[in-house]
Amino acid sequence: MAYRNELFENTIPEIQRTNLANTVLLLKSLGVKNLLEFDFMDPPPQANILNSMYQLWVLGALDNVGDLTQDGRKMSEFPMEPSMAKMLIASVDYKCSAEMLTIVSMLSVPSVFYRPKERMEEADAAREKFNVPESDHLTLLNVFNQWKSHGHRDEWAMRHFLHPKLLRKAREVRVQLEDIMKFQKMEIISTGTDFDSVRKAITAGYFHQAARVKGIGEFVNIRSGLPTHLHPTSALYGLGYTPSHIVYHELILTSKEYMTQVTAIDPLWLAELGSVFYSVKEKHFDERGNRRTADREFSKKAEIETEMARQREETAKKQAEAILAAKTASGSKSKIIVPGTPRHTGIGAGARVTQTPRRRTGI
Repeated sequence: MAYRNELFENTIPEIQRTNLANTVLLLKSLGVKNLLEFDFMDPPPQANILNSMYQLWVLGALDNVGDLTQDGRKMSEFPMEPSMAKMLIASVDYKCSAEMLTIVSMLSVPSVFYRPKERMEEADAAREKFNVPESDHLTLLNVFNQWKSHGHRDEWAMRHFLHPKLLRKAREVRVQLEDIMKFQKMEIISTGTDFDSVRKAITAGYFHQAARVKGIGEFVNIRSGLPTHLHPTSALYGLGYTPSHIVYHELILTSKEYMTQVTAIDPLWLAELGSVFYSVKEKHFDERGNRRTADREFSKKAEIETEMARQREETAKKQAEAILAAKTASGSKSKIIVPGTPRHTGIGAGARVTQTPRRRTGI
């Protein structure tokens, strides 16, 4: 009787129940100005659109008046969620784009680890060999690099309880993303063993999903205070020590809220990369005064950007009117010769105007 009492009569359209950040970014790149009045086939709640625009503004894809920034245009070229595109863009500045390409491609496919019921202990032992203690993202990087160093062989992957088909899919995704980066003229640089720069680039994309430690294996989201837990399959689980701050890729709700793909970070990186949400509280810190100063600076910046956007719109409107006037003028000057109208015959100044000769009908 559950289908009568608990289920909806009709399935809710996906656009009304998912994160719209990628959709909003696409529409903005196509030149749609007012998304709240856009003619969707199944209009999502306006709160979802506003939340997605807020997320894009936080990531630096939109400016204060809702127009695409330079980073936003780059992010719209990548077929993935904006946070992962932000990681790729930030990795160029931190000179670790080659490693970030691999991490993003591994995140774009389902988990490459498999755990058969009859060999669970062996699978767990094999997985622990790939673990990088401070990051699940770096663990995925290690798995791909080990598979690559062994010649992309399927038998090696099967022996270490890895899905060879998913690894091949990740390699294909990496090639496609590499082509997009080359088309965008973004440098592909390897950082070697400096994994701090990789973790910092990850923080640049996921600083809005940060948590701080509360107990053994238990964390709370810094922004919302939501209690979360490390997943038992995480490389940080059972580490012996608990990092003070982490960022995570997504949440999974089972018996608890579990974080997947977790990376330990320096809390100072949050203040540097996510200054919208975080700041460092120093001695003799005047919170109210600093907040008033920040509000004044933000209001001034927003006014400047609004004025610049208005000037851009006026310039574009004048250019469109000038082009339309030029087309109208050129169209009125051109003459079209129609049969039966007078036309010039002869050469030079002595040319005279005569009627088009009519054909004589024979008797």
